[in-house]
Amino acid sequence: MRIIGIDPGIGILGFGTIEVVNGKSQLVDAGVIRTPVKQHDAIRLEIIYDELSDIITANKPDVMAVEKLFFAQNVTTAMTVSQARGIVLLTARQARIKIYEYTPLQIKQALTGYGRAEKSQIQIMVKTFLKMQSIPKPDDCADALAVAITHSMTMR
Repeated sequence: MRIIGIDPGIGILGFGTIEVVNGKSQLVDAGVIRTPVKQHDAIRLEIIYDELSDIITANKPDVMAVEKLFFAQNVTTAMTVSQARGIVLLTARQARIKIYEYTPLQIKQALTGYGRAEKSQIQIMVKTFLKMQSIPKPDDCADALAVAITHSMTMR
C-alpha cells in the first residue's frame, strides 16, 4: 500500500509518500511545495493544487493521511492554513484517494509513544523508521512523513 502524508501549510506544504509491503515501510518520495509569500492567496492555493495533483499522479498513492490543524492563538494563520488544507482534501477527492486525518497528539503517540514528544524526537523516529541516512529536511517534509507512518501503524 502506498500512503502519502501531508503536513498542510500555505507557504510550505510538506508531503511524503511511503510504500508498505508485508509490514515494512520504505520511502518513495518526499519534499515540500513552496508558494511565493507576496502572491495573492488564490494564486498560492492554485500552486498547491497543481503541484499536489502532479505529485499524486507521479506517486500513485492508495490513501492520503493529513495532519489535522490545531491553533491556539493565531487566527490569521489558522485561516490560511485551513484554506490550504481544504485544497489538499479536494485534490485527494478528485484523485479518488481515501483520506485519513490525524491530530498532532495521535502522530506523536504513534511514533514515540508519548503525546508531548518534541519535534526533534519525531524527526529522529521518522529517520529511524524509514532507515534514512539523515533527518528529512525541511521540518514540513519530516512532519508529512510522520503522518504517513502514523497511518501505516494505525492500519495494522
